[in-house]
Amino acid sequence: MIDTSCRSTFHNPPDRPDFRRFNWASFQTLLEELIPFDSKLHNEMAIDTSVENNCGAVLKALAASTLKRGPRDDPRPPVPAGIQDEIRLKNRMRRQWQITRDPALKPEVNLLQRSVTCRLNEWRNDQWSATLESLEPGNQSLWRMTKQVMRFPTPSPPLVTPGRFALSDKEKTEALADNLEAQFQPVTDPSDPAFIETVDVALKS
Repeated sequence: MIDTSCRSTFHNPPDRPDFRRFNWASFQTLLEELIPFDSKLHNEMAIDTSVENNCGAVLKALAASTLKRGPRDDPRPPVPAGIQDEIRLKNRMRRQWQITRDPALKPEVNLLQRSVTCRLNEWRNDQWSATLESLEPGNQSLWRMTKQVMRFPTPSPPLVTPGRFALSDKEKTEALADNLEAQFQPVTDPSDPAFIETVDVALKS
């Protein structure tokens, strides 16, 4: 039996890798190279050592088989430190009010909320004004911004059922089920008698 108190890396599982950027062929090849076949496991120490080596080999293969991609640059400017500090203070005061329900804290929380909202709106307006002033027709920045602003998402049409619209989740589910049931009906007799008769007459003539 394997002692469950052995120092295995499965006690601290690693983060789940991003399998969308994973090379399975490389992972299999690395496992074959890093994990040798050894059936001589006659005692508890040999089993624990084998488990440790296999776990380490799997982690190395995972790290080597995951495609590396640099962090994406965030074009949005960071929120100023003063506003961030006020947001933290507002959140801390709101948590304290939610715990204590002290009536004296509620006006302070509301005041901080209004102050944070006002300062964020002013900062965003300043950022938008700076962005508009930086646009130039020569480097295509004005055209890209106009195209981005004028892009409207296409609304999804509602599901229409006989006599009404399907609005709730239950109505949408029933409408889709009825539609699929009407489409996938078994065909008892796929032949067309009129077409068969036409073919027989043509063959006899």
